[in-house]
Amino acid sequence: MHRAEHHSEGHSEEQCSILACVDSSTSPCNLSHLNSSHSAQLTYRRTVGDSTMRNLALLLGVKAACILLVSSLSGTGAVNNSGRWWGIVNVASSSNLLTNSKNVQLVLDPSLALLSRRQRRLIRQNPGILHAITAGLQTAIKECKWQFRNRRWNCPTTHSPEIFGKIVNRGCRETAFVFAITSAGVTHAVARSCSEGAIESCTCDYRRRGPGGPDWHWGGCSDNVDFGRMFSREFVDSSERGRDLRYLTNLHNNEAGRMTVSSEMRQECKCHGMSGSCTVRTCWMRLPSFRAVGDFLKDRFDGASRVVYANKGSNRASHRADPRHLEPENPAHKPPSAMDLVYFEKSPNFCSYNGKSGTLGTSGRTCNSTSPGLDGCELLCCGRGFKTRAESVTERCNCTFHWCCHVSCLNCTSTRTLHQCL
Repeated sequence: MHRAEHHSEGHSEEQCSILACVDSSTSPCNLSHLNSSHSAQLTYRRTVGDSTMRNLALLLGVKAACILLVSSLSGTGAVNNSGRWWGIVNVASSSNLLTNSKNVQLVLDPSLALLSRRQRRLIRQNPGILHAITAGLQTAIKECKWQFRNRRWNCPTTHSPEIFGKIVNRGCRETAFVFAITSAGVTHAVARSCSEGAIESCTCDYRRRGPGGPDWHWGGCSDNVDFGRMFSREFVDSSERGRDLRYLTNLHNNEAGRMTVSSEMRQECKCHGMSGSCTVRTCWMRLPSFRAVGDFLKDRFDGASRVVYANKGSNRASHRADPRHLEPENPAHKPPSAMDLVYFEKSPNFCSYNGKSGTLGTSGRTCNSTSPGLDGCELLCCGRGFKTRAESVTERCNCTFHWCCHVSCLNCTSTRTLHQCL
């Protein structure tokens, strides 16, 4: 009985001593009662614990390094704030703008967090330019919807700050078109606003002066496309961060949009002479219609180049690496030109709704039952079939002009057949 009590006391003392070694708190146990076997057991446990912690830390470090490496190479793992400024098309209103005595829009409310500090500074330095930016963005959105009206992806937009949705976070063809068309929209609108006198910091492009040919000379007010390109580059590209594949492709597509506007500039002339003759002509440079810009970029979309992240190698003379650049994924293809659109990943499946990728699907879309093209029910509905319904439409018809000055019309009702994807 006495021996059992003594054994019980020794056992509790051992447990308390081990706890004291693990925990830094004060323990009432007496370590002098531990024998050599107990000390060896404690040392073994501590060694195994330290080894396990070191292995765990090593594994976590390797995992983090792999994530950073993949993010750097693919450009898809980092947080992406590209195109954040697009949201001003939904929030820029009279409450965000100030006007001067000439009723020219001056600055954007600094509390609007969609723009970076540099973008807000550019707007303050160029009074009146915010209206041109928002107008150009609205034009770009309308053109995007027009160009893709018959496609599975029809350029859907929202009324939130993330106006184009999750497609912006990808690197597919559709992403390339969005960046190019919005950059072109800003370039086009700013250049036109300069020639209209709506921006205080720029005017018409008067650099073309003097004779231009045997029967014409430069004059008039040319659209200031150079200022538009310069401002668009500073304003639009400032939202890009990093040095990865996504960064390079976004900058490339932004510049492709700007160059499209510049390359499509056309010459316009006005005749001068007695009795309506065209003895002498005065000519100037005019911006293309934005529909022409959209058509050009849509063609580039269809022939877009898939690219990878490449390095030109090192410069031994300066001991510095040359900057990264884009190369075609297929070595047999020629490198993309400055006006080509580029992408680095396959487009998602736009047939069905997917909240993760942000695709809305084609269910409910109107299709053409007689067309074999992309707007046809077979392709647009992705083989799911379609439903047909009749709809009554009332329109004005048989209008007559009465002197002076009244127009009377009849209301005509017709039945229209609509086909919608299932």
